[in-house]
Amino acid sequence: MKRRAAIRGLLTVFCLMACTAAVPVASAADDSQSVLVFAAASLTDVLDELGKAFTAQTHVQVKSSLAASSVLAKQIEAGAPADLFFSADLEWMDYLDQRKLLKAGSRHDVVLNRLVLIAPADSKVSVKIAPGFDLLKALGDGKLATGDPDSVPVGKYAHAALEKLGVWDRVSSRIVRAENVRAALAFVARGEAPLGIVYRTDALAEKRVRIVDEFPADSHPPVTYPIALTAHASPQAQRFEDFVTGDAAKVIFRQFGFYPLGTSQPVH
Repeated sequence: MKRRAAIRGLLTVFCLMACTAAVPVASAADDSQSVLVFAAASLTDVLDELGKAFTAQTHVQVKSSLAASSVLAKQIEAGAPADLFFSADLEWMDYLDQRKLLKAGSRHDVVLNRLVLIAPADSKVSVKIAPGFDLLKALGDGKLATGDPDSVPVGKYAHAALEKLGVWDRVSSRIVRAENVRAALAFVARGEAPLGIVYRTDALAEKRVRIVDEFPADSHPPVTYPIALTAHASPQAQRFEDFVTGDAAKVIFRQFGFYPLGTSQPVH
């Protein structure tokens, strides 16, 4: 009997050891110590730097999903587990707000951008943007790359600007409708399109393109980037939003060519 009791005792110890080993140990890298940001493709570089700075302060990791704001908003609507939405325009933020998919009171406009006409870095094309300017002639036999004007923010801004300047009807059939602004940038960088319309910050980030001219600010709605927590955001998400809207982040945004609301022009 004593021998049987001893054996049962040993089996119990082994079982406890095995069960304990099977329980995962929480770490700084688990989901409770990270935030997932769904952000416009034009925020790719600056968001990476913001994430590094935030993690250095808080030890909370920042993960990101980058695409056109339209695509991200639809994914959030379909139940994607984003903690924050950082959009390249107001309309897609409104879209989620109207569907009550954002945390009430968490929405803030953060930075502004500019809309520019770009060409490959070695291109000799010269165009001055003005009402009625001959964009079609500048294109030659080529295409104009920008985001899809029906959904992608940069394409919608481009459509508005070209419409206001009176040249949309002449070039609308020549547009390459890219899935996001970085895809449009790549078309021009690779020489597959002689001209493109992107944000100023994207042009600054790509050495293979140059800015031909900047669209007048009054030719399109302001390129405004709002951020908000989703309705099911993690507890850490508020900390990241506070960082993005704070003074330390303003310095980083300006380094990448954005300029925070209420400040002067970016340094580039």
